Amino acid sequence: MESFATLIKTRRSTRKFTDRLLNPEQVEMILRAALMAPASKRSNPWQFVVVEDKEMLAKLATCKKAGSAFLEGCALAVVVLANVMESDVWVEDASVASIYMQLQAEDLGLGSCWCQIRNRFTADDTDANQYVRDLLNIPYQLDVLSIIGFGYKDQERKPFDEAHLQWEKVHLGAYSAPEGNKAGEEA
Repeated sequence: MESFATLIKTRRSTRKFTDRLLNPEQVEMILRAALMAPASKRSNPWQFVVVEDKEMLAKLATCKKAGSAFLEGCALAVVVLANVMESDVWVEDASVASIYMQLQAEDLGLGSCWCQIRNRFTADDTDANQYVRDLLNIPYQLDVLSIIGFGYKDQERKPFDEAHLQWEKVHLGAYSAPEGNKAGEEA
């Protein structure tokens, strides 16, 4: 890794992947990153289903009306679950584990993209969480937060342009409304 600052600047969502498969060491490193992610009270409510089977990836690619088709072309998908009975902050804990995997993938020179499942629906308005649970035989106490697709990048994207940083959204000491607006009004 060059530096964390470089890593977060260059990590961009990748939705187009080559046909090249990941090696077992890469997969292990990605999963190791998830398992090292912090969790509230170290409850570790997350669990992960690793999918490499092309037929299953094609089925997962239809889990939402839009924004999930890229899963069919990835080499590996990790379905991020959490036990809703173990933690009241499972969404946050599973989100941190998800981004840890994505940062590890970038550090390995791989691409990744987050596919939101929670609160989303399939083309026929089936709950996306239930659709994925049925496909992968996931028990009732586990909910699906996301599916992260991984693979070798088949597209190069420019690093994040820091000219687009929204410094106006940073408030020092206390919240300050934009000039001309009262607190709580939209600009």
